[in-house]
Amino acid sequence: MDIRKLIEESTEITPFQRRVYLELLNVPAGETITYGELARRIGCRSAQAVGQALKRNPFAPLVPCHRVVAADGSIGGYFGERDGEAVERKHALIEAERNAQ
Repeated sequence: MDIRKLIEESTEITPFQRRVYLELLNVPAGETITYGELARRIGCRSAQAVGQALKRNPFAPLVPCHRVVAADGSIGGYFGERDGEAVERKHALIEAERNAQ
């Protein structure tokens, strides 16, 4: 099933999460976006709310939350963690996408 259709039909996510996940699918592989820019694109004023939606992303890695970075360009959190193995995995996913280009 197409990931967009899966997101659109999911009853396990909120309408806000749906908007975040669908917009994130527009970020090309190997590129990143900030939490704030993603929030702006969906008409939300809260980068933190976007971060919370991504923390709960049940579609990862098909919905590539690893492409979302902090405002200063740093890797930031991944699955609610700010350091350690999860953040290293996020960095590795971004680099793998960039190298595949």
